[in-house]
Amino acid sequence: MRSSNPVFSRRGFTRGNDYAGFETAGARGGTPYGGAGGNPYAQAPRNPYDDPRSRSDQQLEEMYAAPAASPAQTGRMTIDDVVTRTGITLTTVAVGAVLGWVALPDNYGLAVGAALIAFVLAMVQAFKRTPVPALILGYAAFEGVFLGVLSRIYNEAWQGAPVQAVLGTMAVFAGMLVAYRARIIRVTARYQRIGMAVAIGFVLAMVVNLLFAAFGGSDTLGLRTGALGIVFCLLGIGLGAFFLSLDFKRVEDGIRGGAPRQESWLAAFGLTLSLVWIYLELLRLIAILRD
Repeated sequence: MRSSNPVFSRRGFTRGNDYAGFETAGARGGTPYGGAGGNPYAQAPRNPYDDPRSRSDQQLEEMYAAPAASPAQTGRMTIDDVVTRTGITLTTVAVGAVLGWVALPDNYGLAVGAALIAFVLAMVQAFKRTPVPALILGYAAFEGVFLGVLSRIYNEAWQGAPVQAVLGTMAVFAGMLVAYRARIIRVTARYQRIGMAVAIGFVLAMVVNLLFAAFGGSDTLGLRTGALGIVFCLLGIGLGAFFLSLDFKRVEDGIRGGAPRQESWLAAFGLTLSLVWIYLELLRLIAILRD
């Protein structure tokens, strides 16, 4: 099954019947070059003309004595690569947020402009065949500016709401990571289908609500206030946690399947998108609860 998320669906992160991820070469009838069911990043088959028997005893001894190549030496993605790139991306978001908070107070128009630029950069990256760090960091910077301005507006209306939302986002991330590592959550194809169906319905409902608010002059559907608003915020947070579980699975599969190191930027991009989603939903939930 291929993922509905365009960020990952073009790079082999979502292959397989039971789990969405890389597979070893030749698994389930696949070819070692990434054909149907195969891992596109699997190693090519051994050269049939490279017969170990043709080597001298000294050459064989040197081969066995040589240390094993690490993933970093072979250009493969490691967990350190993912952590480093994710840290860089989130730091860029934080710097942009500080800039938006300090330099652009209460300027909601510029915040919306920054959000639109971030959206365009994210879409361009989503449909590129390879990760482009400049696009990812550009998205992070503009998204950070938007979050900074928006957070200050929320903080002036509900003192301390941004701090609570940040702590809540960290808690959701830690909880999902523990649940995933303990295999309490298993990312199967059925799990993905159900989650994506709910996500599509959620986004459509929010778009309709936005249209009613823009042309009707009020929050006609009531998705941003009252009990229904709380339910939708909780649903949004749950969807953010769902996206995090997909991100964790893709990172695990990428490392196990030997994805190129540059794919760690893609993993950082996906994790950042999920964390920003959770933060915004938490910010909105806190505002409703304290209103």
